[in-house]
Amino acid sequence: MARASMTKRKQGAAWHQSIEGRRAIGVVLTFVILIPLGILFVMPFIVMVSTALKPLNQVFAFPPRIIPETFQWQNFPDGWYGYGYVDFSRCTWNSLLITVNNIIGNLFSCTLAAYAFARLKARGKNFFFAIILATMLLPNEALVIPQYVLFHRFGWLDTHLPLMVPPWFGWPFFIFLLRQFFLTIPEELVDAAKIDGAGHVRILLQIFIPLSKPALATLAIFAFIGNWNAFFGPLLYLRTPAIQTLPVCLVQYQGAYGNTDWHLMMAVATIAVIPVLLIFIFGQRYFVEGIATSGVKR
Repeated sequence: MARASMTKRKQGAAWHQSIEGRRAIGVVLTFVILIPLGILFVMPFIVMVSTALKPLNQVFAFPPRIIPETFQWQNFPDGWYGYGYVDFSRCTWNSLLITVNNIIGNLFSCTLAAYAFARLKARGKNFFFAIILATMLLPNEALVIPQYVLFHRFGWLDTHLPLMVPPWFGWPFFIFLLRQFFLTIPEELVDAAKIDGAGHVRILLQIFIPLSKPALATLAIFAFIGNWNAFFGPLLYLRTPAIQTLPVCLVQYQGAYGNTDWHLMMAVATIAVIPVLLIFIFGQRYFVEGIATSGVKR
């Protein structure tokens, strides 16, 4: 009996030292760390949706309730159409117009620049690429005044042009992302295309772009989220209510009345978040693949 018990103890002690035991312990520790972090990150979204479904007298009730006693679905149409001061349908259209334009502009300009830095042989291209990367170190706040003065001299203030024109001239991070992905495309494919008489335009359109769908999808997702949620730029350049974007309209909703109807504001914010969630859910596979393969040279 004593020998059998000692054998079991040795087996038990050896289990956590084995490969399977260490792997199981690692998985358990991973979930123990990630589950609380996941709850912490998703909690603001849960509180927003919960507040959107509550009546006003339950928003600041104590103790707080995550699940409302009664679901006030009427908060969504009341928040969207309830106030004539803010036209959320118009603001949504403005945000959609700017976002779609900027996605197309970023895809066009950054693809051309990234291909040039990845494949064209030109003197000093690495130097200029380093300058582009260096611009990523500049905070946006340092560029606000020069850009504002420039757009003022162009006569673009209180129009969508300051928000819609710059993306057609590239974005450093997107150029870097695509350039790193283009470097992973085998050189043999380019050489074979050149033997067949293909020029750079044909190589870009028929080889690089079809093989770069994950990276291009990642760029589009980043551009959509960044432009859809953009607040500082529209707040700085747009003054007329008819051309303002959805994030700015939400803030005006809060400041236009002394007592903010938080349940209605959260209802509108929930509607505003839905496009971002849908884009990320349906594009998650391309997003993860594009990030994982960028910079991995084959």
